[in-house]
Order: sequence, then structure tokens, then C-alpha cells
Amino acid sequence: MNITRDNIDELNAVVRVRIEKSDYEQKVENTLKDYRKKARIDGFRPGMVPIGVIRKMVGKSVIAEEVNKILEESLHAYFTKENLNILGDPLPHDDKNPEISWDTQTEFEFVFDIGIAPEFEAPVNNKEKITYYKIIIDDEARSQHIDRLRSRFGSFKETGQIKGNEMIKADMVQVDKQGEPVPEGIKADDATIYLEYIKEEKIVKQFMDMQVGKQLIIDLHKTFPNETDRAALLKTDKEKLDGIKDDFRLTIKSISTFEKPEINQELYDKLYGKDVIKTTEEFDQQVNKELAASFERESEYKFTHDVRDYYLKKFKKNLPVEFLKRWLLKVNEGKLTKEQLEKDFNHFTDDLKWQLIKSKIVREHDIKITEEELRAFINFNYRMQFLQYYGIANVPEETLAGYVEEAMKSKSEIRRHSEKLIENKVFELIKKSVKLEEKEIKHEKFNKLLEK
Repeated sequence: MNITRDNIDELNAVVRVRIEKSDYEQKVENTLKDYRKKARIDGFRPGMVPIGVIRKMVGKSVIAEEVNKILEESLHAYFTKENLNILGDPLPHDDKNPEISWDTQTEFEFVFDIGIAPEFEAPVNNKEKITYYKIIIDDEARSQHIDRLRSRFGSFKETGQIKGNEMIKADMVQVDKQGEPVPEGIKADDATIYLEYIKEEKIVKQFMDMQVGKQLIIDLHKTFPNETDRAALLKTDKEKLDGIKDDFRLTIKSISTFEKPEINQELYDKLYGKDVIKTTEEFDQQVNKELAASFERESEYKFTHDVRDYYLKKFKKNLPVEFLKRWLLKVNEGKLTKEQLEKDFNHFTDDLKWQLIKSKIVREHDIKITEEELRAFINFNYRMQFLQYYGIANVPEETLAGYVEEAMKSKSEIRRHSEKLIENKVFELIKKSVKLEEKEIKHEKFNKLLEK
């Protein structure tokens, strides 16, 4: 077997692999013998089928299988030996790969185009400066958090008149310009309208001082510009809204206002358990603790994005663009068009560059994970999922252990969690090693930064 490489430039090369009969002959013979031992063919005793019969039956497929296996293994070994960091997968060089005849050929030559990752630097030291935002816990943040806590146990109470951000239940019917119901038009009983979600101030004013039993005609498109919101309100499919320009008449059935509970021992007990929090001072300390933890998570989230952006800006090298486009179209054949590729290609290359940057940092700083670390990380992820999706904070350890064991049986789950854990370690290393320029910021301004 012989492998040669012709470099087109620093990022592209053509690799030729020549496989001779001596490379696969013995492996093919061994495989055919295994087939012979297992073959069950009428007229022959088990294990006594002539090898020639076996060869006629499966010889071509065995040769093809063994040649392809040798090809894959030899390419991998060659790239490793030559220290080639290739991008994507080798692609057949269209002009140099004639059709193979497994009947007559004994020697095979394969020609591939490969894309090569560029050499670049990804320094992680105190010469690199990255901003780290520390969110201030001020009175405004405390007030908003306490409002959220109170809202958990708030409830709607009916009121007789619309005065502000009430919740309205109404029957809705599609009407024409004369206010008459449209024949076979859309109707929706007990539709729920939250005034706080209506953006147009003029429309909100139309609702003011309305009472139960009163009627109001609204322009549904202006009131609810989002098609999904309109479909949900009318309890119908979005497709059925196509072409509907008519107004809707509302008959108000109920008006409710959301009332939050008082801040007292009853609320403390509902939030944290019986007598866990007993005084205003303890409640304030708990609020500060919760805000500190929440703001730290948000700061870390922003930091990871800023780190990614920082190193992407430092990545000044080119990529083998045309090769990557060919490869993406090949692996996503039937799913990705050239138009979609052109539209999203910059996002793809940014993701690829970040993968290259992470991999380089992992290699240069010998970042590794142990099975114990991986298990603890998976355990933590499941704990957070129970808290986020089900509101369960105290999940029994044996329950989590069961989830961890199931995840450890799946190669895809192991890979997914491992990649995330390694990425976390990359961020930890960068945070510890670079010069952090800490900036204090109010939560409102911080949120605006996230929107950019």
C-alpha cells in the first residue's frame, strides 16, 4: 500500500491511496473461511461448502468491504502520522476516481481532496484582556426579584371594570365592516386577553372602563401582530388565518386582576418551607443570596460569549472555503441547498473556527476529564433539569444516579456531556489565566448588552 500527497496550497491537498492485492488478500481469505464455517447450503454438510462456492457467493462484497476498511484505517493512520489536522472528511477527487470493477481489478487507487486546518495561535495568558461584567444587586433588582417570588403564589380575582392590566375572558366572533357576523366566520368562546401584552396604547385605551357584558370591536391584526398569538387566541391553526382581514367583536364575560400575596410569614413558608425564614432580615438575606447566584450565572453566560467573540476576532487565518462548501453539500445532500449554504456559511465557519480554537487550547494545556468528573457533571445537569422543568429542587440521589447510569451506557450521551464539560474547562482556564477587566453594571443595562 502506498499513500502520497500533493499539496495544492497550505489549505488544500490531493491524497492518493494505492492498495495492492497483498494488502487485503489474506484478510479476504480469512473472512471467506469464516463464512464457510457458518454457511448452510443445501447439498453440503455444515462447514464443508467448497471455498470456491463461497467465493462466488460473497467474494466481491468481501473484497470491497476489506478494501474500504483498509482505506479508512490507512487514511486515519496517515493523517495522524503526518500530523495533519483535516477539516470535514476526504472527498473523492471527481476527475481521478474511475469506476471500480470488483470482478477484474486486483489493485485499486483512490484519490481524495482534503481540506487542512490553518496554523494559528490561541494564547491563554495575562496579556489577553477580556471584560467580565459583575451585575449590581441594587434596590431595583431586589424589588423585581421579590415581585417574581410573590407572583408564584398570586391569584386572579374578578373585578367589575377594566382599569389597567387585567385579564379578560371574552367570546369573539368575526364581523364585517357593518359589524355583522361573517357567515361561517371564525368564532372563539372564552378567549383570554392580557392587556399588558397589547403594545398599541390606542387599542388599550379602547378597553378602559369596559364592564362585563359590554361589547367591543377590534382590529385583530393591529391588536395582535404576531400570527402565532392570533391563532392561539382564536384557538385555531395559523393556516386558517390566511387572508382574514376582518375585525372581531368581543363580548366581555369576565374581568380579573392578578393579586400578589403580602410579604409575611405565610409567604416565607410557601417559598422556603415551614419556619425556614422567620424575619424580614432573613428574607432580605435570602433574596440577596438568590440574586447573587442568578447574576453570577448570567455573568458567566455573557463571559463565555465574549470569550468566543474575542478569540474569533484573533483568528485571522483563512479556511479552505470551496472545499468546505463541497463537503457541507455532500454530507447534507437533499437537506441543504446552495442558497441556504451561502446564507448560513459564515455562521458555520465561525462555529468551525471556535471548534479549532477550543481543540488547540485543549491540546496545548493538556485539558482532560476523568470518569468521576463526567459522572458528577451529568448528575448536576439532570439536577438542574428537574429544577428548571419541574420545579423540583430536592431530587433523591438514587434517582439521579439512575439517570447517570443510563447516560453512561450511551456513546452519544457520553460524547455530548464530555464535549460540554471540556468546553467548560476551557472557559475556566481562560477566566483564570487572562486579565479580567471587571465592570460593574446594572441588570437593566446588562440585559441590553445581551440583546446586541
